[in-house]
This record gives sequence, C-alpha cells and structure tokens, in this order.
Amino acid sequence: MPSALRTLEQERAKYAWVCVQNCLDQAIQQLETAINREIEPKQRENLKKRLQTLQNEKGVNEWKSKYGSLVRKLPSYILTNGLGQTLAFLKAKGKGEPGNEHEVLYQHLEGWLQRQLGINGNLLDWLVNKATSQQYRLATMGALALLQWLKRFAEAELPKGSEG
Repeated sequence: MPSALRTLEQERAKYAWVCVQNCLDQAIQQLETAINREIEPKQRENLKKRLQTLQNEKGVNEWKSKYGSLVRKLPSYILTNGLGQTLAFLKAKGKGEPGNEHEVLYQHLEGWLQRQLGINGNLLDWLVNKATSQQYRLATMGALALLQWLKRFAEAELPKGSEG
C-alpha cells in the first residue's frame, strides 16, 4: 500500500503535468470567453488581436517561454518575499487580463492550494485575512512543492526564451 506522502506527491505531479500541458489552451480559452463577454468594440478587437497572436507559432512559443520563465523564477520570489507578496505580484502583473501568463500561473497555484487546504474563495483574501501562521506556512510549503514539479515539467516541455 502506498504511503500518503507518496500519493500526495503523485497527485501534485499529475496536477503540475496537466497545468504545463494545458497552460496555453487555458490562456486561449480565457481570451475566447472574454471576447464573447466583451461589449465594447475597441476592447473586443484588442482581445481578438491577442488571441490571434497566441494562435500563431511565434506567439505560442513566446507565451510558453514567458510562462516557463516565470515558473522557474517564482520559487525564489516566494523564498525572498513570501507567498502572499508573490501572489500579489502575480495578480498585479496579470492585471486581470485574460490569457496573461501571470494570471494563468496564479490560477494554477490557487487551484492547487484551494483543493489541498480546503480554501473556499479567493486565495489572497484567505492568506491575508483568515489563515493562521501555521496555515500560511503550510500554504507556502504546498506552493513551493507544486512549483518544483511545474518547474521540472516546464523545463522539459516548454521552449526557453532569451529571459533564461
């Protein structure tokens, strides 16, 4: 019978694999949804241009490279600044823009931590307003462990850009 730790590690690896394999599809889906909801013609046109960029080969490689670079850097951001500040950084850089690599990575982390820690609602709100120091540390360890897998899979599967 497998140990609980091994099972959790396998679950974490599986989640990370799906995230890396589907990161671009998730960005495209977010843009398509935003286009369908947008009423203002100018904003709708901007979203369509971003979607077209993501659907050509150069745009695909550039987006995946940016996502991979971000995944590789994020553990050091968390260790230096803390989980809350790092998540706030992702939200700020993502600017709520559908398809933004910062937004997609935030959602990957949020989805994992919500599931593992039983968090309902916004992860940042929970960390700032509801989490105990022990829960905050647990969330940080969970995020770092997930990022270890995301980083491995991103290095294996995603193109590397000039950002390194």
